[in-house]
Amino acid sequence: MLFSETALDSFLSAAAKEYESITPDEPRPCFGVLLGTGAEGAHLVERIEFGRNARGTCQAARQEFATTIVPRFGSAYENPVRAWWLDPADLLDISRRADALDLDILGSIHLHPDWHRLGPESERDRPLSDRPSAMDEYVFRGCGWPINVVCYLERQHGSLYYSVAAWDGDCLPLPLRVRAGVRS
Repeated sequence: MLFSETALDSFLSAAAKEYESITPDEPRPCFGVLLGTGAEGAHLVERIEFGRNARGTCQAARQEFATTIVPRFGSAYENPVRAWWLDPADLLDISRRADALDLDILGSIHLHPDWHRLGPESERDRPLSDRPSAMDEYVFRGCGWPINVVCYLERQHGSLYYSVAAWDGDCLPLPLRVRAGVRS
């Protein structure tokens, strides 16, 4: 998987903004849709598109969380700002933009903050990373997208640091390379 530095920077900018707003009661998710092409046996991510989180407004999302997510993954997911449900109208708009740009929807990227430091005491024993959580694995297997990227963001020594890792629809790791801004 090859990733445009510009696309990754657009996600990191959005993720850093959300990160700064995190409180122990509000995890502030960040989610984007990866657009790109297949080239010589690799996926090339050229852009990231953002949509609204419809978790609290979409009846299907509320039902999925109430009947499946919370019973399976725990009461932490009762928090209406934890986790993401892409607004279906936004996904349709993103799909149309991709078509107009002759790009494909390749998958998604989302933020894992250092919630084990920022969140409530009850979350301190469950550190996040750039690996998929059990909830992520459920979503990755259900969505059918070939690429699922997790971006881990943490504050250390007064600065934000990140790592990214890519996973296929079966939650197997994918090699991820970011195109450098330097041209030779």
